[in-house]
Amino acid sequence: MPVPALAVDAVGLVCGVGTTAEESCAAIRCGLNNFQETRFIGSDGAWLVGSSVTLEEPWRGMTKLAKMAARAIAECLAHGREEPGRIPVLLCIAEPERPGRYEGLPHALLQQVETELGVRLHPHSSVIEQGRVGGAVALLQARRMLASGRYRQLVVAGVDTFLSGAMLAAYDRQDRLLRKDNSNGFIPGEAGGAVLLSLSQDDSEAPLLIRGLGFAREPAAFGSGRPLRADGLTQAIRSALDEAGVGLKECDHRIADVSGEQYRFREAALAVTRLLRDRKVLFGLWHPADCVGEVGAASLPAMLAVLWFGAARDYLPGPMFLGHLGNDDEKRAAFVAMAVQPQALAMETAAEATFNQHRRAAI
Repeated sequence: MPVPALAVDAVGLVCGVGTTAEESCAAIRCGLNNFQETRFIGSDGAWLVGSSVTLEEPWRGMTKLAKMAARAIAECLAHGREEPGRIPVLLCIAEPERPGRYEGLPHALLQQVETELGVRLHPHSSVIEQGRVGGAVALLQARRMLASGRYRQLVVAGVDTFLSGAMLAAYDRQDRLLRKDNSNGFIPGEAGGAVLLSLSQDDSEAPLLIRGLGFAREPAAFGSGRPLRADGLTQAIRSALDEAGVGLKECDHRIADVSGEQYRFREAALAVTRLLRDRKVLFGLWHPADCVGEVGAASLPAMLAVLWFGAARDYLPGPMFLGHLGNDDEKRAAFVAMAVQPQALAMETAAEATFNQHRRAAI
């Protein structure tokens, strides 16, 4: 029995280059960033560079996380077909082992988000503590919940920040931050993102569908010292493609959470090399972290927001996208997303085809 596709009905995004999804995705499309010196000094004695979200006031800590998440979720709930309190929210946050993570994060954050929204969230709302891969886990959980028939729509959200003193100090000690003396590192960022989901129907007007999900574990995790063969990511991608019923050669482009470290790019290249059996002239890779920095648990909502606007505005390089994510530990995930041609655009394309057919006949 084929798995149901998820329709992405709306998106929300707050990041270093915008406080709405439309602003952020327009900036990402143009390749803009907001990388600036932070108030933290690295081990080389220079100011660390980061991508921070600028809000009305200089909020910090849990308060800023709640405000970023609430803004992104509110963007989605504004397009809901039901009252906000009847749409469950699955909120993805940093994994428990993340160095410098705020104390009491999973218990307090959802309550603060409710306060910011001014709405009591659906009682089946929950927090998923699995970092970058958490977004894909939330998609899987959302699909099961929607398939049960008890919900019409559901929000998957993610919020994260790497711009805290304890977190920056920990990653700086591990030489994982991008500095003048370290090119093999990432730029820390922060973001809140959300997507409004429903099961795909024949009359759905959603411009983007999620057709397949895949998960696996990587034996040679980051820092393990083992030879990297990308076994985990390869298996995750293969599972997502099988679930979507497509081959890798049918995917037009890729999008990933890679954010600057060589390990992640090497893993992505190895996985494609092991799976691709047909020649492709172009198989590009989008990575929004180039513009927003490393945003952890908000990575997947940010990636889907970029694809959603690309599909809605018709500027994607092709309709079929392969996406993948990975944590610092062994967890890997992949998804297959497909842009749905808007009806108006389809009618225009059909008209152009008819015109071209008559023109060729006349010649």
